[in-house]
Amino acid sequence: MEEPLTEELLQELLAAPDPHAFAERHRLEKRTLSEYLRQLLEEKGLERAETVRRAGLNDTFGYQIFMGQRGASRDKVLQLAFAMGLSLKEANRLLQAAGANELYCKNRRDAIIIFCLDRGYPLQKADEELYRFGEDTIC
Repeated sequence: MEEPLTEELLQELLAAPDPHAFAERHRLEKRTLSEYLRQLLEEKGLERAETVRRAGLNDTFGYQIFMGQRGASRDKVLQLAFAMGLSLKEANRLLQAAGANELYCKNRRDAIIIFCLDRGYPLQKADEELYRFGEDTIC
């Protein structure tokens, strides 16, 4: 499902009589991590078990994240983003749903992660790039 551009939504929000009407019209609700993960699996035709394996997560822990029974650290969310082959925009939305900071290009480690996401690197290659630059790896 194609989401409207942020700029378009901003203009509509500023023209709205009140924020409640705008929020109802666009069904703006806080998206949970598990809801967004399930949505991404469906959109991308991925299987949960394979995604958890590719993310290098323990099966039980991964299942609990997908079911909303456990939260995930920023790095665990990034592991899932790489395992799912997410774009930068999708990865930032996933981080946001998890209550974590989005990737920030002025942060050296985040800049390397952004570069790797943009190039479609697998998680292992992203970790190799982080290691090569002396940054903490994701896993």
